Amino acid sequence: MKEILKPWQGWLLFGLAMVIVFTLGVVISFLMEHRTEVVDVVYNKKTEITGIEARSSLFSDNYLREYKTWVDTTSNDLRNDMNGRISIDVLAQHPEMVVLWAGYAFSKDYTSPRGHMYAVDDLRHSLRTGAPMHADDGPQPASCWMCKSPDVPRMVAVIGVDSFYNNKWATWGAEIVNPIGCVDCHEPKNMKLHISRPSLVEAFQRQGRDIAKATPQEMRSLVCAQCHSEYYFKGDIKYPTYPWDKGFTVEDLEKYYDEIGFTDYIHKLSRAPILKAQHPDYEIYQMGIHGQRGVSCADCHMPYNDEGGIKYSDHHIQNPLAVTERTCQTCHRDNKETLCKNVYERQRKANELRALLEIELTRAHIEAKFAWDKGATENEMKNVLQLIRQAQWRWDFGVSSHGGSFHAPQETMRILGHGLNKAFQARMAISKTLVSHGYTDDVPLPDLSTKEKAQQYIGLDIPAERAAKEKFLKEVVPEWLQKAKANGRIAN
Repeated sequence: MKEILKPWQGWLLFGLAMVIVFTLGVVISFLMEHRTEVVDVVYNKKTEITGIEARSSLFSDNYLREYKTWVDTTSNDLRNDMNGRISIDVLAQHPEMVVLWAGYAFSKDYTSPRGHMYAVDDLRHSLRTGAPMHADDGPQPASCWMCKSPDVPRMVAVIGVDSFYNNKWATWGAEIVNPIGCVDCHEPKNMKLHISRPSLVEAFQRQGRDIAKATPQEMRSLVCAQCHSEYYFKGDIKYPTYPWDKGFTVEDLEKYYDEIGFTDYIHKLSRAPILKAQHPDYEIYQMGIHGQRGVSCADCHMPYNDEGGIKYSDHHIQNPLAVTERTCQTCHRDNKETLCKNVYERQRKANELRALLEIELTRAHIEAKFAWDKGATENEMKNVLQLIRQAQWRWDFGVSSHGGSFHAPQETMRILGHGLNKAFQARMAISKTLVSHGYTDDVPLPDLSTKEKAQQYIGLDIPAERAAKEKFLKEVVPEWLQKAKANGRIAN
């Protein structure tokens, strides 16, 4: 007679069976999700691509879905009260910024960024790059191309780092013609994520870290970090360098710059040695809850999409709030309206503090000039200039980061708050200096109600700048493009 299983043995077998079924389900699901990616990358290649191929359109036969969404970065359909993905004249919105950047090219022209497809074209049109009529003209170094095009790593590989960077921006106008694209982030042979800008690898090495050991999830942020970070141009060749040796906070980077005696420019009014923040997105992102919990840039800005059962990354690279069902709501249960409201509320609060800081810092620059004009000495102004440098570094760090008030709202508010405090201290020190020189009235302030008035105040001739730029765009750029096409730099 067969022995009957005891009840507890039956339940144990049932439990084991459920565990096995669940495990198999997870494995099969994982394989199904990744199967199509493997097929697309390994088996369905129509065009063999090797080396540093800057022409992204050549990848379209192999990766049509990714390519189509990358082309969507040309769209300008998203706009809200935080600007969105459309070109907005930021100086017109904030005329004080003209004064804050007096003596620097950003006082001429500063617009909100558009999609990656516009990277090269927008740089050509910007007043910041001047109107070079010859390859050796213009105020900007070749380093300004660093993050605008996959033609940069192509050129560096061909002629070397020194030969590329130790030139003027206009030198490579007929070579840097393709906008940010595939090989900026991918190995053409297998489409694995890779770092195409050696500066990021070198920054990790100086910290004792090996970027080659980064996980795939970390790489989904690091490929963005190679451009969306704070950097400066080092040495005579203006080599792009990340100042991360001491850490990633605004104070860490400031200490690094102070110790090497680096200054981006001397302010035209206050004479303060100013640090110009670029766009410290990666630094601030790491200080927010999403970065701390391992959410990558691509998780939110390049979410996975599904088309006919095929899973792929959306290369539109857009505001996550535009597609919350594939971004925020994969983790959060709130509806889209609530999620957007929460984000905008944080941004508005940060902008309130930003506006206060811009006003106080602008006045500090103007009052410092007034003190110089009244006979203030270098010794009397030393502390003032240091405070202005520190205040402006914090303002620029908090403002120039794309989405900083969302990525790390507490850190952004802390940075702006400290900047406001230092601006107050600078103005108090200036007031004391003026009193010591016998001046006790309020310092007269100029009319800065518009961008144009602010630019006139700091001595810019913008109509002349625009006329020169139009001539450059009409006469020089077409020659660049014609030469690039003749040399096969642009795909037909």
